[in-house]
Amino acid sequence: MQDIDINALNTQVLWAAFALATLFGVIAQRSHFCTMGAVSDIVNMGDWSRMRMWAMAAGVVMLGFNGMVALGWVEASKTAYAAPRLLWLSSIVGGLMFGFGMVLASGCGSKTLVRIGAGNLKSVAVFFVMGVAAFATMKGITAVLRVETLEKVAVNLATGQDLPSLLAAPLGLAKTQAAAWLGGLIGGGLLVWALWKPEGRSLDALLGGLGCGLAVAGIWWVSGKLGHVAEDPNTLQEVFVGSVNRERIEGMSFVAPIAYSLDWLMFFSDKSKVLTIAIVNTLGVIVGAGAWALVSKSFRWEGFRGVEDTANHLVGAILMGVGGVVALGCTVGQGLSGLSTLSVGSFIALASIMCGAVLALRFQIWRVERSA
Repeated sequence: MQDIDINALNTQVLWAAFALATLFGVIAQRSHFCTMGAVSDIVNMGDWSRMRMWAMAAGVVMLGFNGMVALGWVEASKTAYAAPRLLWLSSIVGGLMFGFGMVLASGCGSKTLVRIGAGNLKSVAVFFVMGVAAFATMKGITAVLRVETLEKVAVNLATGQDLPSLLAAPLGLAKTQAAAWLGGLIGGGLLVWALWKPEGRSLDALLGGLGCGLAVAGIWWVSGKLGHVAEDPNTLQEVFVGSVNRERIEGMSFVAPIAYSLDWLMFFSDKSKVLTIAIVNTLGVIVGAGAWALVSKSFRWEGFRGVEDTANHLVGAILMGVGGVVALGCTVGQGLSGLSTLSVGSFIALASIMCGAVLALRFQIWRVERSA
């Protein structure tokens, strides 16, 4: 067995993840990459430009992840998204909550971090409230409610819930071949659709779509390939160095990681609280967005406009924190990372998030019209 310095590898993994997250923050701030903004543009203006950017990012991550599966570098079954137990009701309810909440809070988890970097004090409040709500839903009072209600409803599959696992045998293919074909077809289709119209080929669209997509795909490589140790010399078990759960590959996500970041900050002196990919991703996006905001001179302080604005953001933060954990991810966690594994649960969660966002936007329009 080859000797491996786990501590040195852990440091390398964390720095690589931080660099990719910082790049994501820079690009998201520069290109205005935002899932909520993309849905809002369609509902309010009929403008699909940012949705094409988002679809491009999703296609890039999907091609990247399934290309790595075909090469034998990663496996969907070793992620949090492709388990045999399909929590379809959790995906729907959590997704609706998260989608509705991100509209009230002016952006999803990643956009909250980007806004913090650019000086938005409202997003600082959202960060803390969402983190507390998420932690409570992972380990606290709402966790008990989650486990005793929504998670009782599930479908237990014979294989993983990712499409390559489900369709490999019917198609007569090995799972790696199925991943290559399905990932190529769906991911390639998203890219073709994104680039079909001129607005999908603008500089911002290309920068946001390709750049953010490559950053998210890069995190999969960092965790699943760079951080993979087939046999930890201390435990003699397979581990993924730097991941929160060292038995699983860590994808980029921004709900539970915000909770982990708060936990690390509050209990910093506790030696059992260590940096993980999730935490450095959270910090990296803030740093990257802040750096670009300062360079481009777009940094500015922004606070709440009044009581109603404050209430909307705090309620939205709670809905995102609870919903993001229940649905097993946010617009990046389920929408980009999860979707790239071709998980059925991720498709359901993403559709529910989009529906929740549309409902919230329609609700806001109704309120404005009613008060006019």
